[in-house]
Amino acid sequence: MLTDPTICMGNRKLFEEFFAFEEYKLKRVNGLSALDEPSYKTLGDYCLRLRTVNKWFQNKPWKDITEQDIKNVYDNLEDGKILNYKGQPFKDKVTYYNKIFKSKPFALAGKDHIARGIINTFRTHKGNEDVRFIEAEDFQKLVDVAIKPLHKFLLWLAWDIGENINSLLQLKKKDFYRQFNDDTKTIEYRVNLPFGILKRSRKPRSELTNYPETAKLAEMILEPLSDEDNVFPFQYRQAEKIFDRAVGITGIKCKPGNQKPTWKDLRSGMACHLLKSGWHTDEINARLGHQPSSKELNKYVNFLALDRHQPKKKLYNNNLAKVQKDLEEERERRKLLDMRIEMQKDEITGLQEEVFQIMQKEKTRMIFDPAMNKIIKDPKVQEVLDLLAARIKQAWQAE
Repeated sequence: MLTDPTICMGNRKLFEEFFAFEEYKLKRVNGLSALDEPSYKTLGDYCLRLRTVNKWFQNKPWKDITEQDIKNVYDNLEDGKILNYKGQPFKDKVTYYNKIFKSKPFALAGKDHIARGIINTFRTHKGNEDVRFIEAEDFQKLVDVAIKPLHKFLLWLAWDIGENINSLLQLKKKDFYRQFNDDTKTIEYRVNLPFGILKRSRKPRSELTNYPETAKLAEMILEPLSDEDNVFPFQYRQAEKIFDRAVGITGIKCKPGNQKPTWKDLRSGMACHLLKSGWHTDEINARLGHQPSSKELNKYVNFLALDRHQPKKKLYNNNLAKVQKDLEEERERRKLLDMRIEMQKDEITGLQEEVFQIMQKEKTRMIFDPAMNKIIKDPKVQEVLDLLAARIKQAWQAE
């Protein structure tokens, strides 16, 4: 790149100065005595991005570009007039803004403050708000059509642990620690994700497998291997073929935009599944290797409307509490009524006994009244019977 004659000499010198700075920065920030593979990958990404931005400014020396030049490029990017190699508008504009326009490359040209003023003034949203993920049901379809147990294991590991596919492909048997979970009474694995295989922005960590399918496949795959053996004896290109084959057979698409899924979408799919399962964003950020302060998951929380479920749940709980209170009051009323009926039954029984005793004591006789043309009982007995009838009527009405 630094000897490419299609790039003007002024920009080649600027790029050379930038790479000298970036190489030194990568060694010091990461505690390295010499650049490692991830460092070279970072430098390679900068080569591509610097060439791309140089084309946007038509190979004009960056020290000579004006505020209007920067604004024109910014407007063309935002309006979708600048296209990528696929002929589509650039989606990853934020990375160019943060790593080139507002960072060291433009600072060396003395233009970073101009770019920052333009971008920060008009760009009100932060980051890439695109949401794309696959559902748990669609993930299961991918696993079902995978040919080999090793392929199924890689899929489950990507969904379960949620780490970048390139990092998973570098795992060795010694990175898997088998253990027994006393709570679930099942076998699980603690997967070690060391610094050397992760992206610079990810935290080294160990994660426990969540799903029994992952542990069962690990039992099968890891058993014949030695500690230093790679679990997956192939590189990214082969993993990409495995995934594309499964996607082609199942025909699944990303939500909500119906894009063709990639390995990365398993990571976001896992995060969404955990969100819907009740995990807190801090817990998921830790599993993904993000900083606790990361806001990356916010766009998924907003899309899934999970934060709107809480007020709805509160309303539901309030209504449920009211129904339960009304039901409890109705039970108390019913209990009092039952007690009252029992008391009245006891009173009726007592009256019946009283009638019987009076009839025995007075030796009640039946009297024929010609005027009424009927048989009447002794007046004393009749008085008790009338009271008994009133009590019975009152009991019927209460019940």
